[in-house]
Amino acid sequence: MCASPSLTVGEAEARLPELSVVDVRTPGEFASGRLPGAVNVPLERIEERLPELRDSTGGRPLLLVCASGARSEKAVAALASHGLVAASLSGGTRGWASAGHPLEYPPGAVRRVWGMERQVRFAAGTLVLVGLVLGLLVHPAFQVLSAGVAGGLVFSAVTDTCGMAVVLGRLPFNRRGTASNG
Repeated sequence: MCASPSLTVGEAEARLPELSVVDVRTPGEFASGRLPGAVNVPLERIEERLPELRDSTGGRPLLLVCASGARSEKAVAALASHGLVAASLSGGTRGWASAGHPLEYPPGAVRRVWGMERQVRFAAGTLVLVGLVLGLLVHPAFQVLSAGVAGGLVFSAVTDTCGMAVVLGRLPFNRRGTASNG
């Protein structure tokens, strides 16, 4: 596809007609706005959908997209390990929209879904606060909850994985493709 495993927004915009765009965000995030012509294959399902990705591209290069570029880079690496060449959109859909390029939306009401990174920050912060409050008001042992979340965040950073994102991605509001605002 290209020498670099990523394309800038300008490069992707110029080549969009010749690319097969695959959005690796959750279905809920995908429904909140996507690049024109993109199909949704969540990151956790990218390897199981390899045959479909090989067959559906029609020989066109793959451009993988997420909110910021981090998940699409992981997807590029996963596909490369199976011999499928792809590139990631630097800056993701945020960068695309910030550059003034249009996003497509499903018919009906536009979903307002928090990005996965924001959901993880909210859930982790809430769990830490709950652990601290319960530790102060109920029993000090509840502070283990806060310590567990902190340990999970450190592990997530060191391994560049996120178990909390996997769990949150399975919640109903992240699995639905369309719904009312919320």
